[in-house]
Amino acid sequence: MFSWLANAWRVPELRKRVLFTALILAVYRLGSWIPAPGVDSSAIDDFFHGQGGNVLGLLNLFSGGALSQFSLFALGIMPYVTASIILQLMTVVIPRLGELQREGEAGYAKITQYTRYLTAILAAAQATGYAFLFRSQGALHAGSGQMVLIIVSLTAGTVLLMWLGELITKRGIGNGISILIFASILISAPLGIAAWWNGGPMEKLFFPLIAVGICASVVFVQEGQRRIPVQYAKRMVGRKMTAGGSTYLPLRVNMAGVIPIIFAAAILAFPPTIATYFPASRDFVNAHFQPGNWLYLLIEGGMIVIFTYFYTAVQFNPVDQADNLRKYGGYIPGIRPGPPTAQYLDRVLARLTLPGSLFLAAVAVLPSLFIRYGGFSQATSRALGGTSVLIVVGVALDTMRQMESQMMMRSYEGFLK
Repeated sequence: MFSWLANAWRVPELRKRVLFTALILAVYRLGSWIPAPGVDSSAIDDFFHGQGGNVLGLLNLFSGGALSQFSLFALGIMPYVTASIILQLMTVVIPRLGELQREGEAGYAKITQYTRYLTAILAAAQATGYAFLFRSQGALHAGSGQMVLIIVSLTAGTVLLMWLGELITKRGIGNGISILIFASILISAPLGIAAWWNGGPMEKLFFPLIAVGICASVVFVQEGQRRIPVQYAKRMVGRKMTAGGSTYLPLRVNMAGVIPIIFAAAILAFPPTIATYFPASRDFVNAHFQPGNWLYLLIEGGMIVIFTYFYTAVQFNPVDQADNLRKYGGYIPGIRPGPPTAQYLDRVLARLTLPGSLFLAAVAVLPSLFIRYGGFSQATSRALGGTSVLIVVGVALDTMRQMESQMMMRSYEGFLK
């Protein structure tokens, strides 16, 4: 392990990417500690300590504690995630967006531009909701002009964070948005460890075993795949006869990764935000949209299952895969090329996605059940619970896989020379 990391550090391009990612994360953490203009961070922090298991605590986890400080990056990257969800859903409803998605790079660039505009709009709406919520609770004392300044600052912070995430994706290691969420969750790990250490005997004894079990199951499911055998026939390409061969098409059990949980958390952030504009509905939202409430858990689990199927369908199109196999002379033994191959892949993918989606839903719901029935503390289960471990392990696996591919490219280049 250490020798592999040492070899990775010796690759100049990989070393630059790692250092660039570390620099961006340092800027992110600095912005998470700088309060918005005219905000008393201690008053906001006191308000959060009195909220207990409120949904705001989960949003504070995804912002790396910046929301409890009401800093420049208080909204985190969740408005961008929400905007991405809306645009992906709209591609099914709006034909124009579906056409852009099929155009390739130019179409994706246009959709990304729309996502950025929608991110700014959602960030402004969310910042307005939080500002009025904190002012109504007496945690924020600001006039109209100062409220506008705070809203503009938080919106600009989210846009800057979106740009930093895109920079990591382009010039750093891993997916930038996932890396920022990964860093936000890791920040709360020391608080979770301290809460576990100061917890009761049951928590001290069983929580490490549960955490190790969740880590092992996450790695097992994330790396699990169904290999579909593919046979290629001999064919003429120009004046050459290409040799046939056999390979396989890997279908992962959890092809969607950690995205469905992030999607569900972003959607469930809407009711508390909307309730800030309608004080009459605040009691209903606080009663039914607590992380430990059964209605909340059922909605969260159902949305994770739905988003897993949806995102898997976006990532893997059986019809396109069947067409590509037929185009290059490939076929699945025992299955006719064309529509029968697409139907077979769709059936296999649906059966694989079901256990993967149920696993994601179970892991996301477990921390709330431990808090309610196991006597675990909020800080321990939220910082080191199933959702946090799943995101951290999933992003770490994807990042390590990308680093490994960079090293393999370097080795292949040296071998060919």
